[in-house]
Amino acid sequence: MDVASLGAQLNAGIIWPEGILVITILIILIGDLIQGRSSSVWTPYAAILGSLATVVALAAQWGATNPISFLGGFNGDDLGIVFRGIIALSVALTVPMAIRYVEQSGTSLAEFLVILLTATLGGMFLAGADELVMIFVSLETLSIASYLLTGYMKRDPRSNEAALKYLLIGAASSAIFLYGSSLLYGLSGGETRLTAIATHLAMNNGEAPIGLVVALVFVIAGIAFKIAAVPFHQWTPDVYEGSPTPVVAFLSVGSKTAGFALAIRLLVTAFPLVSEQWHFVFTALAILSMVLGNVVALAQTSMKRLLAYSSIGQAGFLMIGLVVGTDAGYASMVYYLLVYLFMNLGGFTCVILFALRTGTDQISEYSGLYQKDPLLTLGLSLCLLSLGGIPPLAGFFGKIYIFWAGWQAGAYGLVLVGLVTSVISIYYYIRVIKMMVVKEPQEMSEAVK
Repeated sequence: MDVASLGAQLNAGIIWPEGILVITILIILIGDLIQGRSSSVWTPYAAILGSLATVVALAAQWGATNPISFLGGFNGDDLGIVFRGIIALSVALTVPMAIRYVEQSGTSLAEFLVILLTATLGGMFLAGADELVMIFVSLETLSIASYLLTGYMKRDPRSNEAALKYLLIGAASSAIFLYGSSLLYGLSGGETRLTAIATHLAMNNGEAPIGLVVALVFVIAGIAFKIAAVPFHQWTPDVYEGSPTPVVAFLSVGSKTAGFALAIRLLVTAFPLVSEQWHFVFTALAILSMVLGNVVALAQTSMKRLLAYSSIGQAGFLMIGLVVGTDAGYASMVYYLLVYLFMNLGGFTCVILFALRTGTDQISEYSGLYQKDPLLTLGLSLCLLSLGGIPPLAGFFGKIYIFWAGWQAGAYGLVLVGLVTSVISIYYYIRVIKMMVVKEPQEMSEAVK
């Protein structure tokens, strides 16, 4: 095999956007080694520029005639481009909110950015992975970087506790996912490419072996952990509450996006023989996530825990698009994720600004915030109302799109549960807004004063 034919088969240009991120990571690392802490003056801008350049490079690849690269290990199709773009955009928006937060903690900003970009790299590779080994390596890159980010504030006991919980539960979920993948590998006769696995399994007279159902259960457990779906959500509230807030903002969007990209790629391609079974399982997960996420959020007193349970409910809404399985369903998922990116990161930005001034994230401490900072109150209110799906904000159109896709596909029960739980979610969002706006000056919290 000559170099030209090998280059054609590898088609390495498809991962050029990820290459830009790798170059950005190296620049920040070398700059930090040479300049030390003084590199924090320019490294955040390098990270933002690199992630935005990645988004531009992805846009340039839209509609590529040959999206398959690395001998079938990576698929740079349009769906993958959208998910990779959302992940890259999430880190571009996370970096600005992290600068003051990390500097105030006294830890190295350059190291934080390197780990954050590495997590982004893992998420982007996971969104395009089309082969079992590639999927697992990408998943672990994202996971290990996420554990490091969660425990980055080494002097904070809550951050250390969150990192340990995340590591233990995450390691268990990775092991479960790997076991499911190994069953899939064995049942397919040693194939690792998803399309080859599906082809080999289809040769069994179109019947699904019991081992395939077992593999499906283990794989879904691993995916459900990543997207924080009930009942695999136990890590979410504790990790959200104890982790640095910029990390929580990234995990709530970047990690969730990568998880949904993996779900579509793996389940649709490799498990067509058990399509009814995985649709049934995700229908149950969607209902549980929407109900439990939004109902438990009603009782929360911490803003970060409230947003944690809110994100569990949002995962339930997104699963409607996955269960539908039509082009409209996937398009509604993508649109909702894009809207969720801005409204969720916007909300976390306001939470960070409040925490930097007051040192607390308790909802009761937001009392009377409008009297002191009307702009921050307005920003947080708009983000929360959008998360609740109040018109004419973007979150309303995102929910309408995803519910309409579900209704067209006949998923009436899912849509009705989604509508009811959306109404429930409005209550706890409005509760926070009322706390900030309606309270009289004499009822202002000590933190706000």
